[in-house]
Amino acid sequence: MPPGLTSISMNIKLTIEYDGTDYHGWQVQPNGRTIQEVLERAIETLLGTKVRLTGSGRTDAGVHALGQVTNFICDEEIDLKRFQKGLNALTPHDIVIKEAERVVESFDARRDCRSRIYQYRIWNHPWPSVFQRRFSWHVHDRLNLRAMEKAVGFLEGEHDFASFQASGCEAVRSVRRIFSNSLSREGESLIYTIEATAYLRHMVRNIVGTLVQVGRGERSPENLFKLLEARDRTRAGPTAPPQGLFLVEVKY
Repeated sequence: MPPGLTSISMNIKLTIEYDGTDYHGWQVQPNGRTIQEVLERAIETLLGTKVRLTGSGRTDAGVHALGQVTNFICDEEIDLKRFQKGLNALTPHDIVIKEAERVVESFDARRDCRSRIYQYRIWNHPWPSVFQRRFSWHVHDRLNLRAMEKAVGFLEGEHDFASFQASGCEAVRSVRRIFSNSLSREGESLIYTIEATAYLRHMVRNIVGTLVQVGRGERSPENLFKLLEARDRTRAGPTAPPQGLFLVEVKY
């Protein structure tokens, strides 16, 4: 048996994909249906015991995931293939367990995370799309991709992102490190990709809202550098809607 694993209990890591449209985010809440709540109930039905999932991070209401990671401790040996198949049968069609694996007992999906990759999708077309409406922000003005690409260059590295922090954020410090961020165009879609150590509340959506202003010519690319120095949320752009945001990957 590999080091760190015992036969007494199993630490199970799940990689999950979900459409967050009809959920109030990841974390259990008293007044709304959440991904965590649905998964915990399904696991309880399958195993006959209550569990508490530890997620790699919260996703807000309406936000999606291609690679959310969570883990929980199971006090008995289980067949992971059968468990994954059974769990997928018990969850709604907008939640899929992509992988179930046993990890060392010390693994914690949130604490051990090194970085997270998010993507934000903009449908940049004069007319909305029936098929894009749940998974992108419709911006009908033609956006200047070159100006937006110049703007994102000011964000890489370690900075104080207070200007992109939503009110009510529980973070003690607003300094974060962005390893990389970029923009690309795929047909009529603009895709913003960002990898960072951690994020402030609505940080990515506030960055995207500001980048759209750059793309419209409402502010210069250099203005993002000034925003970082200002550390003032009121000077940045609007918060982009949640449906365009995806948690793509969690790195350990």
